[in-house]
Amino acid sequence: MPSITTVHESLPYIDPDPTPTDRAAAEALIAAERALVPDDPHHALLPPPPSETTHPFLTPLLAAELDRLAASPDPSKSKLAGALDLSRYEAPDPPANPTPETLQSTLARAYTAQSYIASRRAHLALLDSYGKNAWLVGNYQLEGELRALERELAEARREIDLVTLRRKEAQGQAGPEMRSLEDAWRSGVGRVLEAEAAAEGLRREGEGWRRRGLRRGCKGGLVLWKERRGGRWERGGKYLDMDE
Repeated sequence: MPSITTVHESLPYIDPDPTPTDRAAAEALIAAERALVPDDPHHALLPPPPSETTHPFLTPLLAAELDRLAASPDPSKSKLAGALDLSRYEAPDPPANPTPETLQSTLARAYTAQSYIASRRAHLALLDSYGKNAWLVGNYQLEGELRALERELAEARREIDLVTLRRKEAQGQAGPEMRSLEDAWRSGVGRVLEAEAAAEGLRREGEGWRRRGLRRGCKGGLVLWKERRGGRWERGGKYLDMDE
């Protein structure tokens, strides 16, 4: 999983703009790295996308209603299952052959319809009396939230501008020092390489002198010249000059 707190070093006010050659080389490296891992169309921190058949917000009833609308010849003219049912406002018809049981059922449905109509009338009366004020109060509250969010956005933008200015100032002050340190580093690396080359030359020169001394000190298969000490060579406990 990629880290969302990754910090990339960016010195836009110090580093020069990349040349077309540098940009092409960087893009080639990116393409080569991406070729090793298949692209993921979704961010690693996001949940997997829902499938085409199952959705977390679809309840069984809603899924059945959508299937019914999809199966309709003209879904735009299909009536929703939960649309306003006007039969609730109609008085039930009396049964053809009335009996006490059927009349009792019809009377119960009539009472239910009457209670529903009464509650609807009460709700409409409350809406007519207080709905406008409630709507205006709700709009006022939403406007207040909008103004607060706009203030937060303006403050965030101001902080971003201040951070950008501070970063520019800090990089402008550190730029000469960084360039001086970079030049000193390059000079130091050059001197190290020169010292290594000189040391290698001295080593080879010493090896040459050692081989010369060994050749001069070898007689009858015996090595008389042993080690070089202070510009002289030791032979049988005596020190001799190199040119001796």
